[in-house]
Amino acid sequence: MAEPTPPPLRAAIVPVTPFQQNCSLIWCTKTMRGALVDAGGDLDRLKLAVERAGVTLEKLLVTHGHMDHCGATGTLAKELGLPIEGPHPDDLFWLDQLEESGARFGIPSENFLPDRWLKDGDKVSVGELELDVIHCPGHTPGHVVFYHAPSDLAIVGDVLFQGSIGRTDFPRGNHQDLLDSITQKLWPLGNEVMFIPGHGETSTFGAERRNNPFVGDHAMRYAARMVQDQGPG
Repeated sequence: MAEPTPPPLRAAIVPVTPFQQNCSLIWCTKTMRGALVDAGGDLDRLKLAVERAGVTLEKLLVTHGHMDHCGATGTLAKELGLPIEGPHPDDLFWLDQLEESGARFGIPSENFLPDRWLKDGDKVSVGELELDVIHCPGHTPGHVVFYHAPSDLAIVGDVLFQGSIGRTDFPRGNHQDLLDSITQKLWPLGNEVMFIPGHGETSTFGAERRNNPFVGDHAMRYAARMVQDQGPG
């Protein structure tokens, strides 16, 4: 019997930093070339995961500029000679304060500029794979999501979690922008899409539409009724 064909993309989650941020190692199974998404820290752990998977890293991807997601990205890029892609340029002000933020929490961090800023509708390549870039502001203004349609997989950073959503009380966060990003940009991708959040367990968009108390369909209908009942003014 022939061996089953492996999926085109594989992903492994490596929690890093005291915030247990989900760094994702993704790779093309045909070429075994890959990328780390949100290399926030614990570089020895990340490099060991790459070695064990037998993957050759070709780039570093960043969803947004918060220290736990990218504080060590600049350091790793220089050490391994890798390019950095992402986030959206609206997160430049976060990248400019990585060292300051890291010092505040005792997490080694280094300011950096990406080799390529990303915008809504861009594509990023990993091996022979192509991922869509979706700009999803709200948690931060320059937050992006990486989506591989053939695998029904999205890496969403801190936009959406199992049973929750990202915080919007940071500088330039915006709650309504976050709700719009989730309901107008992520939900249309399909209920079957599995997502890797920035923290915690994976889930699917369908499960969150059924159960998420912040952006589930029931919660959004209730919010719309409340606005309608209040009327103008």
